[in-house]
Amino acid sequence: MRYHNITHDDMLNGDGLRVVLWVAGCEHCCKGCHNPITWDPEGGLPFDEAAKKEIFEQLEKSYISGLTFSGGDPLFPGNRLDVRSFAEEVKERFPDKTIWLYTGYDWEEVLHYPVMQYVDVLVDGEFIEEQKDVRLQWKGSANQRVIDVQESLKQTDPVKPVLYCGDYK
Repeated sequence: MRYHNITHDDMLNGDGLRVVLWVAGCEHCCKGCHNPITWDPEGGLPFDEAAKKEIFEQLEKSYISGLTFSGGDPLFPGNRLDVRSFAEEVKERFPDKTIWLYTGYDWEEVLHYPVMQYVDVLVDGEFIEEQKDVRLQWKGSANQRVIDVQESLKQTDPVKPVLYCGDYK
């Protein structure tokens, strides 16, 4: 896996203050994407022990709510195994921190991916420029959903997702 950036103290990509890993690789190539530099799976830097250490140091801070995977697309085929492995490691070391994941794929396509057992909140769906709305919380276009993954997986019909409402549940 390759990545472009690690953002500290981020307030835009999930609930609370977060550390964000911006991975490389995306096959959606959405018109109006705010981060097209991350589309190339060969771009950026190799995700190495130094990057992992930087994220762990951030997650050790009590005021950091968790880790967000963004990009690019963390579920780009070349990223899936590494993202799953790292998400597992984060949950083992920091069980009280949340993991958010942004993807251009729909929930119905990814709900059975092994990484979902570690993800707390999924923002799904491609960005659609014609549905862009800057007033939306945690997403860029109206078609996208902010999904409570663990609650959704508990449902008898997990294909119908439970939407995440933050503190408003």
